[in-house]
Amino acid sequence: MFHVVLFEPEIPPNTGNTIRLCANTGATLHLVKPLGFRLDDKGLQRSGLDYHDLAQIRVHPGLEECLDNLRGSRLFALETGGRRCYSEIDYRADDAFLFGPETRGLPPSVLQAVGVDNTLCIPMRAQNRSINLSNAVALVVFEAWRQLGFAGRGD
Repeated sequence: MFHVVLFEPEIPPNTGNTIRLCANTGATLHLVKPLGFRLDDKGLQRSGLDYHDLAQIRVHPGLEECLDNLRGSRLFALETGGRRCYSEIDYRADDAFLFGPETRGLPPSVLQAVGVDNTLCIPMRAQNRSINLSNAVALVVFEAWRQLGFAGRGD
């Protein structure tokens, strides 16, 4: 299934919501340090409810180690200035989606490493800065999963 990569996430409830989303969709969550919270943070636990045991979570000491782990996966970076809309991509199983920290987004060096053609955006009204991180993850993961016919869902 898909890989969700949170690069240096800062807000525990956003990561908790993403844990719950990954558990429900079968996506693997990759957390890239440094984290802006402890993994035993009450806000993280509360927003993730009891889904922590149902989610596949990997913690990486840095982005390089994470990307080494994702070799063979197509990597897309989500950023407000992304080249293409997230819904214009034909997704494949094992694609990886990279999201930056809530307060500052992905650094230019990371975007450059991903490549401008692999940067995606989520459309929004003019004069707005960004969409909440866990909401952005949900939009992208569910679009990708929809394209694959919601493979693996329980009916």
